[in-house]
Amino acid sequence: MGNTDKTAAASKDSYNATVIQRVNITPRLSIFRIRPDEDFKFSAGQFTVLGLTHAAPRLPDADAEEPDPTRQARLIRRAYSISSGSQEQEFVEFFISLIGSGQLTPRLFCLKVGDRLFMGTKATGVFTLDRVASDKQLLLIGTGTGLAPYMSMVRTLALGEGCPVRPMVVLHGARYSWDLGYRAELESLGRACGGFRYLPVITRPQDDPSWNGLTGRLDRILDLPELSKQIGFSLNPQSCHVFLCGNPEMVEGVATLLQGRGFDPGSRKEPGNLHMEKYW
Repeated sequence: MGNTDKTAAASKDSYNATVIQRVNITPRLSIFRIRPDEDFKFSAGQFTVLGLTHAAPRLPDADAEEPDPTRQARLIRRAYSISSGSQEQEFVEFFISLIGSGQLTPRLFCLKVGDRLFMGTKATGVFTLDRVASDKQLLLIGTGTGLAPYMSMVRTLALGEGCPVRPMVVLHGARYSWDLGYRAELESLGRACGGFRYLPVITRPQDDPSWNGLTGRLDRILDLPELSKQIGFSLNPQSCHVFLCGNPEMVEGVATLLQGRGFDPGSRKEPGNLHMEKYW
């Protein structure tokens, strides 16, 4: 989940979690594993907030920020989807992209193992599998760090190891192959698990000549005649639920396409078979 940065009246004394691992996918894309001081429960697909004070160190090459001495102790908070499985007890994982013009990520990307920060004490969100019948096939479509809630779903349904317990496909789009976070893990699952498929897609193959996979916008991928063969089942609203997460333009475009094919977002009281989460 990605929302605009919010500032709350709090201080560094509010820090309640520790960075225990950081994996840099690229200079602008990282996986953070964070251990909260207290037990933290969540459902796969939910999000929580991370925060640092205005006084926290900030990347020197980020966009310039007007200093404000009156806000130094205040906490900047932003919501992020959780990518770890809900059975994980040791840490909570986040897949985060650096936004040079943002308030929080230029500070988050200064963090090292052992550093402290604020993490929300509760998880939020209804972008979950709770109301999807167990006999339905799942197509999880995302761009960029919109992959995060799907990683949580996949890992939760695989109980941390082995194969997910229901048919599911992750269709993930990024600009370049090196931006395809979790690619090795998902490819490994795809090879080992008959009911799981991973379809990575890039949009700038002209700058990534070693790539030999799918290319183009995700809405165009859904129009491919061989799509059913690629995902292993037909895109049928009677038997399939589709999740959309990431760039709002992608979410809106693909949602319009799928609604034209009979998929229905439903309502909070009566959820349909089309589920959406827009980032930023």
